[in-house]
Amino acid sequence: MKRIIAFILPLLLLLSLVSCSIGGKDNGLSAYDIAVENGYKGDENSWLESLKGKDLSLSEVYAAAKEAGFEGDLLDFLKEYLSYDDGDLARAGVAPASAGISQSLLSSVSITCSFEYQVSSYGGWPFGGGGTTTRTAQQSGSGVIYRLDKEKGDAYIITNYHVVYYYASTTEDRISDQIKVYLYGSENERSAMEATYVGGSMNYDVAVLKITDSDVIKNSSALPVSVFNSNLLIVGDTAIAIGNAEGEGISVTRGIISVDSEYIQMTACDNVSTVSYRLLRVDTAINSGNSGGGLFDEEGRLIGIVNAKISSSSVENIGYAIPSNIATYVADNIIETCNGTTVTTPKRCMLGITLGVSGSQAYFDPDTGTTRIRETVYLTGVQSGKPADGVLKTGDVITAIKIGDVTYDIDRSYIVVDIMLTCRTGDTVTVYYTRDGVPGTAEFTLDASSLFEVN
Repeated sequence: MKRIIAFILPLLLLLSLVSCSIGGKDNGLSAYDIAVENGYKGDENSWLESLKGKDLSLSEVYAAAKEAGFEGDLLDFLKEYLSYDDGDLARAGVAPASAGISQSLLSSVSITCSFEYQVSSYGGWPFGGGGTTTRTAQQSGSGVIYRLDKEKGDAYIITNYHVVYYYASTTEDRISDQIKVYLYGSENERSAMEATYVGGSMNYDVAVLKITDSDVIKNSSALPVSVFNSNLLIVGDTAIAIGNAEGEGISVTRGIISVDSEYIQMTACDNVSTVSYRLLRVDTAINSGNSGGGLFDEEGRLIGIVNAKISSSSVENIGYAIPSNIATYVADNIIETCNGTTVTTPKRCMLGITLGVSGSQAYFDPDTGTTRIRETVYLTGVQSGKPADGVLKTGDVITAIKIGDVTYDIDRSYIVVDIMLTCRTGDTVTVYYTRDGVPGTAEFTLDASSLFEVN
């Protein structure tokens, strides 16, 4: 467990095409001519088709393609004959990045929150009397458009809880009642949109805001974010932050994922509680005001919500983001269970199990060309009186969990914890496990007593 200094406020894929030469223009022969001399039967186009997906010399194959009548530049050739797409080429540095990250600007927003708070006021000693004065504080942050109905002018925004919360606020829940949201390119008061707080969690540092019947949205080019499964991220993947740095409007910084999952401990935004978060670590430049903004991959897909950084003269570029799976699980939970009610906190299923990990190791996946970590997840305890009591046992190895119609393979312990946020009253949860090497299943139907608020 690591302690971070403070909140920040308000498939690295390399092309390998040169390891196996297929010959050259020796003695005036093309690569195709050499293939024919070595027994290949078929025309040049058929030969080129046979090369798809192979690890071959780039210069020789491309030269042969041109001689056979191929029209197009090197990038066209790579995509058509060697099965690389725009994303692969961009990550390899061969092609420019796709328009995806540029489009993500249309899913990014700036946020300002105003808070009234009170301070003691005294006259000059020894004659003055006591009293209080009400003042106004303002915080700037960022957010992403999660759900959008342009025709109605409605939107749900994901941001950080600490963007909309101020520990000294005079509101009962310390949440701002004066929240304004600005689209990229319209960061002025004429285009400010009033937002309401739907719900949030200090323990996840996620909050959801709602905009209703906005003419600004109706007449905009705003887009909802495209979300990537953060469980599939690997160390070295591109991490691009879009946010309202220093409260000066939306800007973009670029880096990579340094650690795909780690737990950090810090003082919560109430300045009292200690919280522990599971986060992505990035070397992307993160600044005050980036809080709540999106972290995106090369294709512009949301991979996280920026929320913290280490501030120290001995540290450079260590920032953190909430993985997109956690952020969207919490957001969906809030939208589906809090919207239109007096409840403002999400709920998480508690089966009454504790988890342990054994056999954690890194492995290389030749199919994807990536190095990943795999864990064996087992039960270290079962709590009396909870749903798993008498059904699951200490030592059971969890291999998969099915919630409703969705099955999650369990090869990292955090997956079990995260997906409990997707549970709703009435859902059927099926746990697949092995006990002493023998496969088994346990099925639970959730009632209200299985779901607990996550403040």
